[in-house]
Amino acid sequence: MTQISELFTRNRLWADRLKEINPNFFSSLAEQQSPEFLWIGCADSRVPANEIVDLPPGGVFVHRNIANVVVPSDLNCLSVIQYAVEVLKVKHVIVCGHYGCGGVKASLDDADHGLIDNWLHHIRDVARLHHADFDDSMSEEDRVNRLCELNVIEQVRNVANTTILRHAWERGGEVEVHGWVYSIADGIVKGLCTHTADGLKNDAA
Repeated sequence: MTQISELFTRNRLWADRLKEINPNFFSSLAEQQSPEFLWIGCADSRVPANEIVDLPPGGVFVHRNIANVVVPSDLNCLSVIQYAVEVLKVKHVIVCGHYGCGGVKASLDDADHGLIDNWLHHIRDVARLHHADFDDSMSEEDRVNRLCELNVIEQVRNVANTTILRHAWERGGEVEVHGWVYSIADGIVKGLCTHTADGLKNDAA
């Protein structure tokens, strides 16, 4: 088990390693951030945004929560989106879920999860909206993974429906909202959909 004190040692080794590769890395990074991507992802520790797309610190502006949910009442998430779109001028907003998501799985059972149930009801709403996508012949794993995909697509719609994105498009902004799903089993990302000012379209398989 990693002790908290070890994290300081690991941090020092990491910083030294990066400076060995590029002595100016941190001085350049400290001047400003200008990422082209906003990543809205799950808080799962196995789904790290930068590592998945192989970008260094400064390459991705990140917001994470349980099951990558975007709701109009979440001022935290909306503030991140506004800052990313209006100040950082990101070109792409990526909503990335992952197969086997624990939050999605919990939304499908009848157990009492305490406070988090208030959050999971947003995912349950997605399941109800797309009830025709599920049948009794599906395994639990298939049901969870299908809902992971549907949840991503609905959250893309939610991002696109914010006044932040609508106003950006009205001003002629070219920002795009993408829906992705990540497989922890093999490390590969699959594109599900893209939303632009012209609407939502499914990505090619």
